[in-house]
Amino acid sequence: MYEQLVLLSGRANPPLAAEIARYLGVTLGAVELSNFPDGEISVRLNQNVRGCDVFLIQPTGPSVNDTLMELLILIDTCKRASAARITAVIPYFGYARQDRKDMGRVPITAKLVANLITKAGADRVLTMDLHAAQIQGFFDCPVDHLYAAPILDEYFRKLNLPQDKLVVVSPDEGSIKRSLQHVEHIGGQFAIVDKRRTSAVDCRQENLIGGPIAGKVAIIFDDMITTGGSMAGAVKVVTAHGASKVYVGATHPVFCGPATGRLREVPIEEIVVTNSLLIRPEQSLPNLKIVSVAPLLGEAIRRIHRNESVSYLFD
Repeated sequence: MYEQLVLLSGRANPPLAAEIARYLGVTLGAVELSNFPDGEISVRLNQNVRGCDVFLIQPTGPSVNDTLMELLILIDTCKRASAARITAVIPYFGYARQDRKDMGRVPITAKLVANLITKAGADRVLTMDLHAAQIQGFFDCPVDHLYAAPILDEYFRKLNLPQDKLVVVSPDEGSIKRSLQHVEHIGGQFAIVDKRRTSAVDCRQENLIGGPIAGKVAIIFDDMITTGGSMAGAVKVVTAHGASKVYVGATHPVFCGPATGRLREVPIEEIVVTNSLLIRPEQSLPNLKIVSVAPLLGEAIRRIHRNESVSYLFD
């Protein structure tokens, strides 16, 4: 159906793209990316993609406007270069928080961005741990939605934490389903932190539902860590209720603003995240552990290219 698989990377996370290319045994495609003096993004393909199956690897993380615009331009470039099929590989999908109208006169930015990606020319999307699973339905093209939970669970299983002393904690009510799935795979009891959001950037945590947690090891799972406020607050709650150790697991290390400072201030044994986003040197923490999702994404790309099922990767 296609002459060959072509893997291209934007500037959002080149190390992840290189690792995926090594997994697949291919060379990253030649693309020249730069900026005009006024900040406009310039893209030039230095290889032929006519009739090819093109996969564009570009998480739309910070700076989300720049990375999103670069993705759109890359898609348009490949479309105009006569690629047979274009798959946008978006390990982290930005603009996902506003996925519904929960008050008057607000946008649904997740739908807007989905429209932009499909209108630019993407034939399908491969993404991971969307902030809300229903965002898949915002795209007018096939979406393969992967989960990093098995990779995180495998890491924590290797720590050999005692089952009778383990408590999996959901940092808020919205993460209950995700946290229960972690319980199924690594065991332990279950608890929920009662989080009340007061604004787009502020929230407070006061109560713990479930447990008991005194003297036990707590693992707090979330899909992302942005400013670190929710996670730091959850750590404080479980510590106040007597947890002996606290681990943190999250898929997307967005780490904006005061995130690293807040995470340094609370007692966390390890913060385990994936490489879905590029972690800059100033975001590094001594207790930060990074697990790779390159094999997961690489296998999904291989199966999509061969028109094989990828369902076992996220079932």
